[in-house]
Formats: sequence, structure tokens, C-alpha cells
Amino acid sequence: EAQLVESGGDFVQAGGSLRLSCTASGFTFDDYAVGWFRHAPGKEREGVSCISNSDGSITYEHSVKGRFTISSDTAHNTVYLQMNSLKPEDTATYYCAAKRRSTCPYTYGMDYWGKGTLVSVSS
Repeated sequence: EAQLVESGGDFVQAGGSLRLSCTASGFTFDDYAVGWFRHAPGKEREGVSCISNSDGSITYEHSVKGRFTISSDTAHNTVYLQMNSLKPEDTATYYCAAKRRSTCPYTYGMDYWGKGTLVSVSS
């Protein structure tokens, strides 16, 4: 069964760092674009960052530019999101999604979704 599993969410103080992981099983990321999305209570889901192993594109939502870094380790079928200088407004459940043969960014047509990992940043 193909699935995505996120990990790395935690409770941290403002200014801290976390690294989220998104690992695929049952398929390989070789020709997928993998995006990180977040959903905070009372807000709409938003795209945070995306990396495409299909065309090499990388994108970031403007509020995380310079603080978050996305990377792909195809040997381990994992995409990482390094989050530095975390702010309380980064608090959300973070999900990864994969879309085959796609460029970044994308907002629909995901082939797979993970179940999410919670990031909570206190002030």
C-alpha cells in the first residue's frame, strides 16, 4: 500500500528549530513533486514549500522564505523540511503531499497525502 508518513513535529519555543520528514512507502519519489502544507485552527490550509524531483523546481511561501529549507533524499525516499527561527504563527499541523510528474507549486491533484504532524511554537 502506497503511503506518506510525516514525522518530526514537536512543541518548541519561538526561535527554535525543527526538521520535519516525509517518507514514502509503496512508491518512489523519483518523478514526484512533494509539497509541505499546513493547516492551523481557524485558517485555511496553505502551501508552505515544494520540491519537484521531476523538474528540479523549489518554491517557498513568502512568510517562510529564509527560515525554512526543503530538501529531497531520493536514496531514502524522504523529503525534509528544515524549519529555523520558528514563530508562533508557524503553529499548525503540517502535511506532505505528492503529485506525480509535477512542477512546483501545486494546489490540487495530489496523488498521496500524509496524516500530518503537529508543530506548536510558543512565544
